[in-house]
Amino acid sequence: MSFEWRYVVRPDGSFWRTRNIDGSLDAMSDEQLQRMGSVLNRRGEDDERVSCSRCGREVVLHWKAPAPGVVMELCEDCDGGRPAAADLIRWKRDPARRAGDLPLLFEMWETETMEAMGYVFHPAGDDPRAQD
Repeated sequence: MSFEWRYVVRPDGSFWRTRNIDGSLDAMSDEQLQRMGSVLNRRGEDDERVSCSRCGREVVLHWKAPAPGVVMELCEDCDGGRPAAADLIRWKRDPARRAGDLPLLFEMWETETMEAMGYVFHPAGDDPRAQD
């Protein structure tokens, strides 16, 4: 079984992602996924206003991390000096952003943030316990 993420970006820059297991969502357009997200009431995890746990200012994005119980924050003041974070901040702030840029930018930020928290990303192919 294989899966990759399918990202849905709204005009305001908020987004959500869902697992695309074995390409099951490949035939769905972004508009269909947007409607599905609305029906399921799946808003982007960054929709509500959240204060940075480090400086108290509003975060650009907060997201549930792949590790249980961990929440990632993207704060312009606290994270602006980190390369992947700075790239995602620029994308979020740019009204002319391209949805196609989001998967790589988000995944680079997610990896950078998780590593800063002490987690290490191992692709399934690198894990000796992974099953083919």
